[in-house]
Amino acid sequence: MRTLLLAFAVALVASGCGIVYRQPIYQGNLLEKNAVDQLQEGMSKQQVQGLLGTPSIQDPFHQDRWDYAATERTDRRARTRVKNLTLWFENDVLARWEGEYFPEQDAELAKSARKQFGPNLARDRK
Repeated sequence: MRTLLLAFAVALVASGCGIVYRQPIYQGNLLEKNAVDQLQEGMSKQQVQGLLGTPSIQDPFHQDRWDYAATERTDRRARTRVKNLTLWFENDVLARWEGEYFPEQDAELAKSARKQFGPNLARDRK
């Protein structure tokens, strides 16, 4: 009985200290730096969607604003970093954009996805 209580106490203390592993969580759009660099004023919505993909947030009340949001949680303390790239359109043409995204982390994640998330991911056919 004492060993069971001791094991339970050690497990409780270890989980409270942040020693327990937490899997990194990446959510949102993975944007390539060269795709964002190719954005130009005057591009149509279809051209932008071809470059960046479907936006993660499309506001039904503001059809002329697209948000590409991404979050990452990689440390044990569950601190989450949020970055948002916002695009504004006028008359279905790209007018301006601002914000930030994770260009280095996205490229690194794309390279190490198979190692990090397992062999069941689809492979690129080149």
